[in-house]
Formats: sequence, C-alpha cells, structure tokens
Amino acid sequence: MNESVPSRLMLLRFLERVQLKDLERTRRWIADEERREAECRRGLQARPPAPEWLIERGLSGRAAVYVHVGDCWDAGKRSKGISREGALRALADGVKPCPQCGPDAVLGFLE
Repeated sequence: MNESVPSRLMLLRFLERVQLKDLERTRRWIADEERREAECRRGLQARPPAPEWLIERGLSGRAAVYVHVGDCWDAGKRSKGISREGALRALADGVKPCPQCGPDAVLGFLE
C-alpha cells in the first residue's frame, strides 16, 4: 500500500481524536455552565431580604422626600431600607407618604 496516502483506518483514528477533543470541550462548557448556575442560586439564596419600608432622599441626598412600602414600584434610586419605627418616625417628622403605595395607611399612621 502507498504510504503517502492515508489509509481509511488512519483517517478514522484522526476523526476519533478530533471528536474526543470536541467532547472534552463540550463537557468543560457543561461544567462551567453548571458552576455558573450554582453560583447564581447561591447568590439568590444569600441575598438579604427586601426591606419592608423605604425612605427616599431628594437630589441633595439629605432631605427625605417620601416614605414607601418596601415593594413600591415608584420608589426611586435614592431609596434606602428603614425599620417600621423609622418609617413611623419619618411620617411623624413630616416626610410625605408615597401617594402610590400609601405607607401611612399600611402603617396605621394618623396625622
């Protein structure tokens, strides 16, 4: 047989090596994706609970603008979690309740 022309068996062995490399790469991709999903699940489980009450600061970052219920859709980016007592104190100090979520009604705050 002519040595310069690869035999069918040699070509099949070459194909086998290529496919094994592809399989190894695919298994690495699967393992990487399983690690990413596990990290994501751990991150979600470790996430602290959402605050029940929020206080929204004004543009200056100092003056409080609104008190919100923790899951209010209208709470701005400058909102920070506070305790129930902090929310009641802020309302008593004159901070306006959010007109969308009505934390004053939820808290039972009467002016």
